[in-house]
Amino acid sequence: MGNPSGSAKSALTSSAIATLAAFGAYFAMYAFRKPFTAAAYPGTWFGIDLKTAAVAAQVLGYTVSKFVGIAVIAGMRPAARAGWLLGLVGFAELALLGFAVVPAPWNVLCLFLNGLPLGMVFGLVLGFLEGRRHTEAMAAGLCTSFILADGMTKSLGAWLLARGVAAPWMPVVAGALFAPLLVACVALLARTPPPSEADVRSRAERVPMTRADRRAFLARHGVGLGMLVFAYLALTVLRSIRADFAPELWRELGVGIVPALFTTSETLVALGVLVANGSLVLVRDNRRAFFAGLGISLFGLALCGAAVVLQRGGALGGPAFMVALGLGLYLPYVAIHTTVFERLVAMTRDRGNIGYLMYLADAFGYLGYVGVMFGRAVLREQTELLEFLQMATLGLAGLAAVAFVVAWRWFARRTQSPATAESAAAVALVKQSATMRQT
Repeated sequence: MGNPSGSAKSALTSSAIATLAAFGAYFAMYAFRKPFTAAAYPGTWFGIDLKTAAVAAQVLGYTVSKFVGIAVIAGMRPAARAGWLLGLVGFAELALLGFAVVPAPWNVLCLFLNGLPLGMVFGLVLGFLEGRRHTEAMAAGLCTSFILADGMTKSLGAWLLARGVAAPWMPVVAGALFAPLLVACVALLARTPPPSEADVRSRAERVPMTRADRRAFLARHGVGLGMLVFAYLALTVLRSIRADFAPELWRELGVGIVPALFTTSETLVALGVLVANGSLVLVRDNRRAFFAGLGISLFGLALCGAAVVLQRGGALGGPAFMVALGLGLYLPYVAIHTTVFERLVAMTRDRGNIGYLMYLADAFGYLGYVGVMFGRAVLREQTELLEFLQMATLGLAGLAAVAFVVAWRWFARRTQSPATAESAAAVALVKQSATMRQT
């Protein structure tokens, strides 16, 4: 017989290495995506502020990628993930080179090409981690990467600008600096062993999904899943505004911009999110963990509302407001990544994977953000960005909370806890025995 203690230790070590590799790979990807937002781009493009147009172009490419990824990521073979990862990010770097050499404002189109491949990176990385007993902790580590990387890559962009790198060239230089880290981490991910038999028993087998599989999953869970997707859309819009226009928001709050500012604020947010969402790995029952994830999400939305009300009332300073709002937005945003979709598949034991669910949610989430960006461009003369974000937070966080409550009730009625299922089976057995005696 094998050594159970040694096997558990080996699994934990493998999970830790995979988590670090996933963190590093996705952190590196952000260096190909976000540094350009640290710069100001004067001028307009078809009457739209050039910075807004640049952000919207990249997000539009990202959005198209998410819709394509619904089928591509859901059906991806594990052995193909590493090659796709490196190829997609390499294409994104070439697009940043185009952004540097194509004259403004037409270089904005290169950011569309940059976002187009990067939208599929998260699903490829997450595919190495799902369906394991440690998935919540591993996915929380992965999600911590995009919280920290969002701030740190902006700090990198600001640092490069301060050292004389021209704004159009800064994004491609930032990406090149992180290319070695990306390659090393993808190589480690490629060596990650598949889920063990114990993992499969605990979380269900994760398999590539066909079109018929995707349709069947939607048919069974469409209403509840639709509510989760709507809530995720609202969170994506708010989280993206806060992230992509952080320099402008800090200035409107009266805080001076220094490169370390973005890193410090996002580190505090990441620590809170990592502890809250990663701890759900301790909940072994899939149904309880699923609803705990929804509970964390509702708490985060309440925190968002409180942060806005307190800041507008003068009780919360600029730095505290940005940290509180970030924590409130990322708690539910990461809970969906780490727990809600992971435990939904494990709870229902349906044929599926997180990649399909995440890309279904991401596609509509980023589509909503593109709409908001162009709407904001139309209203730019009427509303300050900070006020726009605050009002959007109150409205969208409220709607997201309603959607989470509806999803909670829908799934609660259609799933059973182990104890309830066991009791129902016992009652059925008694009734069957009674019927047999009567006959």
